[in-house]
Amino acid sequence: MAGRIFVPEGYKAKLGIIETEIAIKKIKDFFQKELAKALNLTRVSAPLFVRKSSGLNDDLSGDEEPVGFNLKNDGNSRIEIVHSLAKWKRLALKKYGFKPDTGVYTDMNAIRAEEEFDNTHSIYVDQWDWERVITEEERNLDFLKDIVRKIYGVFLATDKFLDDEYEHYKRLLPDEVVFIDSQDLEDMYPDEPDPERREALYSKEKKAIFVLRVGHKLKSGKEHGKRSPDYDDWNLNGDLIFWNPILNKEIELSSMGIRVDPKSMDEQLKIANCEERKNLRYHKMLLNNELPLTIGGGIGQSRICMFFLQKAHIGEVQSSVWPKRMREECKKYGINLL
Repeated sequence: MAGRIFVPEGYKAKLGIIETEIAIKKIKDFFQKELAKALNLTRVSAPLFVRKSSGLNDDLSGDEEPVGFNLKNDGNSRIEIVHSLAKWKRLALKKYGFKPDTGVYTDMNAIRAEEEFDNTHSIYVDQWDWERVITEEERNLDFLKDIVRKIYGVFLATDKFLDDEYEHYKRLLPDEVVFIDSQDLEDMYPDEPDPERREALYSKEKKAIFVLRVGHKLKSGKEHGKRSPDYDDWNLNGDLIFWNPILNKEIELSSMGIRVDPKSMDEQLKIANCEERKNLRYHKMLLNNELPLTIGGGIGQSRICMFFLQKAHIGEVQSSVWPKRMREECKKYGINLL
């Protein structure tokens, strides 16, 4: 370990800075085109900030304070930089009149000021946020798995694209993603209390996994991971996780799920002790069945580039702000931060 970062033994980036920038563009262009095709999505513009009173911001685990400011030209109303667009997309699908089996994707840029710095975490978040309208009959695990397989197919296509594009490139992904329920994962490793360690152990074996049902407490009395109660249905969601051979650990590249309906949101708000949110405009619309049923998620752009280009630090594929000690350690070990 070097401070808060892990330095792979003998690490040397395969591409220089300019070559890396070119490769990032190639990956992003290819991936988003294939994603839109696989899920029948239309690209739309998205906000960098929303009104606090709208209830549209993503509360993540519920403890993070969003970056914000008061809007002087609007009675000093409170404005928040988005954490993600989990709720905004669903409102957009209604506003734009999308029908089942169609949806949107967008470039989501966010600031998560309370994020802990390490090899894969930055206070700047860039991802593709996507959302698609579904029917009542599609609110089930089989449909969720079908969508995950389609998205995984985009990852496989990107893996092959880079193999064709670069002589030094070696394919990283297995042919299929393996699904596992979060409770089954806990049962599999009864002596491992840390959910991330369980993910690491299983993804090292299978290389690509999707952990189902994140949010509810498991038999141990702890959640596999914390989730905001008002966008994913905790029984119909999950995380896509790959084994990263450079860092010798797991890396989460996407979180997604079938979204709450009125019943599941009401239940989850009670569990999370957040029933006051029912008074927010977005939540009132959802409880009144004024929003379409949807499935959606986020796919980390920089993390995808980091994984496929086999970089040791996310700062090698995105320009952000890093602690002085981290910058010094990275420079010392030949990790070139943008």
